[in-house]
Amino acid sequence: MDNSLAVVYLSVLVGILTIAAVGVFRQIFKTRKIEGSFAKLRKKLEKEKGTTQEYYELASIYSEKKLYSQAIVLFQKAIKTAEEEGEENIAPIYNGLGYIYFAQEQYDLAIRHYKEALKAKPDYVTGLNNLAHAYEKKKLTTQALQSYEEALKLDPNNPIAKRRAESLRRLVSA
Repeated sequence: MDNSLAVVYLSVLVGILTIAAVGVFRQIFKTRKIEGSFAKLRKKLEKEKGTTQEYYELASIYSEKKLYSQAIVLFQKAIKTAEEEGEENIAPIYNGLGYIYFAQEQYDLAIRHYKEALKAKPDYVTGLNNLAHAYEKKKLTTQALQSYEEALKLDPNNPIAKRRAESLRRLVSA
């Protein structure tokens, strides 16, 4: 009996360690992939003019690394390049720029860029969610609720908009 208890404990420990090891290795591979893309894109863009997608990808990596000033410059280059190339899918770029300003608590600039994203693509649900969140941070409850409800019209199963709209409805009606 005593021996079987030790086997159970040891099995549980080995299972936990295996799960932890898999998680660590996945994170290492993910980080290596991002760092590889980062180095390759940075090197390429230092030598020559890039595409809209390349600027966007590098800006996103800088954003993940919380290097916001570099990310802003690259998102702006992506917008300029997109306009030169006649790129129509510009909404995610404005959204990324809005996210950076939001992360720096510059909500007015974030709102401006989220609105630009929505001007480029009016049915952009992610942009609506982000715009509503920025309105919430500015304590503009009515506008936030309106944006969440608009997102719900486009995507009725949107969990973020559902949860936040419900919360704001209670706040407004109180």
